Amino acid sequence: MPFHINFTPGSNFDPTNGTGGFGGGGNGATPPTPPNPPRPHKERKPRKAIGNGFTRVLINLLVTLVFGAIYFYVELPALNFQSQDVYIFLFLLCAVYCVCAIITSGFQGDGAKGYFHFVKKQCTIPLSLVIAMIIVTAVGSLTGWVVIRAKAYSELLPIQTGNFTQEVDEISYDQIPMLDADSAVLLGNRKLGELADMVSQFEILDTYTQINYQGRPVRVTSLAYGDIIKWFTNRANGLPAYLIIDMVTQEAEVVRLKEGMKYTVAEHFNRNLYRHLRFGYPTMMFDTPVFEIDEEGTPYWVCSRIVKTIGLFGGTDIKGAVLVNAITGESEYYEEVPAWVDRVYNSDLIMQQYDFYGSYHNGFLNSIFGQRDVTKSTDGYNYIAIGDDVYMYTGVTSVTSDESNIGFLLSNQRTKETHFYSVAGATENSARGSAQSKVQQMNYMATFPLLLNIADQPTYFMSLKGADGLVKMYAMVNVQQYQIVATGSTLAECEVNYRTALAGSGLIKENETDVVPSDQEETTGAIAEIRTAVMDGNSYYFLRLEGADTFYAVSAAENPLAVILNVGDRITITYTAGSEGSILAGGKVTAEGKTAETVLPETAPAAEAETPAAQGGGAESADGTTQEPLVGATEQQPVQG
Repeated sequence: MPFHINFTPGSNFDPTNGTGGFGGGGNGATPPTPPNPPRPHKERKPRKAIGNGFTRVLINLLVTLVFGAIYFYVELPALNFQSQDVYIFLFLLCAVYCVCAIITSGFQGDGAKGYFHFVKKQCTIPLSLVIAMIIVTAVGSLTGWVVIRAKAYSELLPIQTGNFTQEVDEISYDQIPMLDADSAVLLGNRKLGELADMVSQFEILDTYTQINYQGRPVRVTSLAYGDIIKWFTNRANGLPAYLIIDMVTQEAEVVRLKEGMKYTVAEHFNRNLYRHLRFGYPTMMFDTPVFEIDEEGTPYWVCSRIVKTIGLFGGTDIKGAVLVNAITGESEYYEEVPAWVDRVYNSDLIMQQYDFYGSYHNGFLNSIFGQRDVTKSTDGYNYIAIGDDVYMYTGVTSVTSDESNIGFLLSNQRTKETHFYSVAGATENSARGSAQSKVQQMNYMATFPLLLNIADQPTYFMSLKGADGLVKMYAMVNVQQYQIVATGSTLAECEVNYRTALAGSGLIKENETDVVPSDQEETTGAIAEIRTAVMDGNSYYFLRLEGADTFYAVSAAENPLAVILNVGDRITITYTAGSEGSILAGGKVTAEGKTAETVLPETAPAAEAETPAAQGGGAESADGTTQEPLVGATEQQPVQG
């Protein structure tokens, strides 16, 4: 019976393929399985819109307003189109509104393109506002671009030229600040550490402000809460004190207040100074507030108002200030601030404005190519009290060299009145190096120099600090000849050594080396009357100058020149500043055309008694008036010229 195999259609057997009739390459592998058919697309469940169109708009606006209120309370942007912060604020508000609109409208588009079309359709106003802001910021930035407004930038700081020795007087010792900011911080921290009732609860803000207080240069700062817990437990009474660091005596004083300061930068929530300012002046832009006290010791925050003067965002300047009472929070804006305020313009702004002048007063291209007369301020500044104001000092050097200064600036920090003095000499860093090399064996570090007028010579004055951060010595370096250096353990000693060095270099005369103590004043005139008296065994001469009623009592032992003085001689005599009375204690006496090189040998007490005594207890002047003698005066006689 014949054998028959029936092959069904679609099988892989092929008797003609030479592999035994099975497909798959002849190795018995399982043939590939045909691909599975694609699953049917699942339809996306449509989102449902929230309410009607009016309801959705209200929800979107409400969410946007809540976000805006929280953002404004935290970030405090000025609502001023010259402030870049307001554009960020508005952009975020538009973004929040658009996101809310997408959520509340049940958007059903696909991909980024679909979202864009939806926003374009449903959020026309926010999108238009964003586009408008982009245009405004671009145009505003372009109109303030320094490349096309270089001349305007160079005129931000009006500068007057002057003569240093004629316009800047020599200042007395009690006006020379001897501490820098770091030393003030160190002294303040040590002082607070001595107060057991405060040190555990409060700390000191390290933003000391140098001011003139009751005629003396001081640095002042406020206390701050130690942490958030200590703020919570002490906030009801506020900050109880502030610190005053005397820049001359180097003494720190904690001034306790009857009522604590409740509006400070250390506060939180509504009493925070920045928030208090923003709620009171929502459109004003402010510089960093500085702490000051008035002449009665009332603490204030001086908040300088920032304005933009070139284009929309360029030409930063100051226009007045808001004064905030740190105790009560009362505030008032002054375009012309009171005279007791010392700090309205910050030093960095003044230096930036000078750099604009130094770079661009001959045009923008000149600042890059050629650089003719291009100058810049040096890296650093210091403060000096002149009259009732505080002036910032900084040097001026050429952009092509940093080895020497071509002059320096003095700028009033209250009015921005700025003077440039052309004095070529050493840079501040060169002067510091000269001072430190003078005491290199002690490893003292020099503070940033202060510019003084000493014997009509522009002079760098520096304090020399030890490793503990406290002042150990003082140094003076001549600006024009910085190899002339003098040091001293006291300011008086330093100045005497410096004047001696100036005389040795021929810059001043030998008779100009003497220094008048800071508590002494001088008076000059012709002698109208001379009287003598012996007090406690010492001879005294009483000198009255023409046109005056006051007698100046000088010791013959200390001033042998007084013995040979006559009526009509023109003299200069020192006396204690602020003294009042008919007879004042005189100091050193000098006379035109007369000197006393030696002192006569001491005589026996009997010899002094041979001096005829005048009758009566008072010194009678030529006009018949009687002057009361100093305590201890026993004898006196008129001396004729």
